[in-house]
Amino acid sequence: MLQAYLSLSIGESQTLAYILAVLYLALGVTALVQLIRIQLRLPEYGWTTQKVFHLLNVMCLFARGVLFFIFPDEWLVNIADPPARPLFYYTAFLLPGQIYFTTYTLLILFWAEIYHQARSLPLKHLRPAFFACNSVVYILPLAISVSQMKESSNPHMKLVLKYAMTSVVCLVWLSAAAGFVFYGGRLFVMLRRFPLESKGRRKKLQEVGAVAGVSTVAFVVRAALFAILAFMTDSTYVQFAYFLVCEIVPTAIILTVLRKLPPKRTPDGYHAIR
Repeated sequence: MLQAYLSLSIGESQTLAYILAVLYLALGVTALVQLIRIQLRLPEYGWTTQKVFHLLNVMCLFARGVLFFIFPDEWLVNIADPPARPLFYYTAFLLPGQIYFTTYTLLILFWAEIYHQARSLPLKHLRPAFFACNSVVYILPLAISVSQMKESSNPHMKLVLKYAMTSVVCLVWLSAAAGFVFYGGRLFVMLRRFPLESKGRRKKLQEVGAVAGVSTVAFVVRAALFAILAFMTDSTYVQFAYFLVCEIVPTAIILTVLRKLPPKRTPDGYHAIR
């Protein structure tokens, strides 16, 4: 009854936008509360990986929620046609997704550092690779958006740039999935080889397995849905599913899995980001 009333009063797409906004903001508040709890537990250790992870989640989730509330009638983007306002499309649609990418590739970096330390492998290239990869992820779609704005009167170039944007974004999501498979899988196998009586082994195995599995599936599905959207002109429910299945549900699961506060004393391997 409430859904029918809302659909009649403000329109179906606006109703879906407000539903997404509420869900994003609720998750944003959850991540913010967790960040505050961690800061109160470990105020003296600066910006640890765990704190930065939750901060980036807060930024991404609040950005999504606020944009859905402010633009409830403009969140549907006809990706099958080049956007009329490329920079608005980039800022409102792609930029929060790029923050999401940074948030979860930070977990990959953290796992990679743990794995390399445990195996006595070199570490110095990991963080430069992380920052370089993220720089490309931000700069390339922005460059394509600027080109779309400049070539707005050229139908052929608009089409070429649309396919370029679709290819780049899909490769971004698939690269994140590959990172979770590679380092999540390696860390999982390494933890399984620890002695059975190792403290916290079972819980850490479940944590790594759950986060790697959920993230891998979410990023693969995200790439597939984005590719499908590039060829659909009427995609209201597919776009709603895109945000719900690829961001909201995985984030809720991962925040639940990673809800445990760190111990008051810093354990080995718990490093501040410098």
